[in-house]
Amino acid sequence: MTVFIEVSIGSAPHQVPFAHAESVAAAAAAAGVTGLRLVEGDVGSPTVDPSITAAYLAVAEPVLAYLVDASTSHNAPYNLARRIGSLDRATGGRTGLVLRPGAGDEVSDPVTPDPAADTDAAQRWGEYTDVLAQLWDSFPADALVGNQTAGVVVDDEQLVRIDHEGALYRVRGPLDGPGSPQGRPPLVTDRLDTVGADAVVARADAVIIAVADVADALPALTEALSAAARPRETLAILARVGVDESADRLVAWAADAGVDGFVVADAGNVDATIGAVRTVAAGLVGSGTGTLRASLGLAPRLRGLESAAVLA
Repeated sequence: MTVFIEVSIGSAPHQVPFAHAESVAAAAAAAGVTGLRLVEGDVGSPTVDPSITAAYLAVAEPVLAYLVDASTSHNAPYNLARRIGSLDRATGGRTGLVLRPGAGDEVSDPVTPDPAADTDAAQRWGEYTDVLAQLWDSFPADALVGNQTAGVVVDDEQLVRIDHEGALYRVRGPLDGPGSPQGRPPLVTDRLDTVGADAVVARADAVIIAVADVADALPALTEALSAAARPRETLAILARVGVDESADRLVAWAADAGVDGFVVADAGNVDATIGAVRTVAAGLVGSGTGTLRASLGLAPRLRGLESAAVLA
């Protein structure tokens, strides 16, 4: 069972101050949970970028996995792919991205191939995730040769210039660093209602669903998985639960509901967050060994989004 603690690091009253972030991470590691989901704060609240927080905490608590939240808004695909990819390599394959649908960014918008294109959030999310997948595959790990005798640093014949030109994004690539130890950082969404079950099944490795919505959401996901001929075990379904839930009840419910793990919702300040770790998360069965994909019960992601069926 995969268990994440959701936390927002920042200076607002409902956030955990950066100075106390290590205490939360230490409590999570001691409780045996899988890792932390680091989310952005509300608009207007000074928040430390989740990827920066993850890089900082990974040094103190390398046993934890880190789910980094980011939006399409204000994040160019190449920059986000490089940032998450670098963090994933640094953590030994224990980083994933929770990509939230939003608006565009100041880098991509001026060179949008089709300025008149529909800017529907679901469409943007779909194209954005396609770009991320191509970029993460563009520099295979074994292309980094580092042979001093032969004078070869990179086997450039293995690099792939993706030359993506869609409705909203124009990205050449390749990335400037080698690929993930886990094949590709897991791509997660918590906006099933926005992007739709078909898009989740086509592109995501995991989905976060509010516990109250799981019963209604699973039939749509099951139907989409069947239509795509994608095995159920290749998509991790995580239920987002409150800090006042009973761990015993959740363990019993999980088997019947068909979920693969939990995300314990952001508790606010540091004391409430650590309390949630000790009273809720510690009562659940965590999984924190190996790569994040292994913790989620997923096989390494191979090149090509079309390869979902080979992941079983």
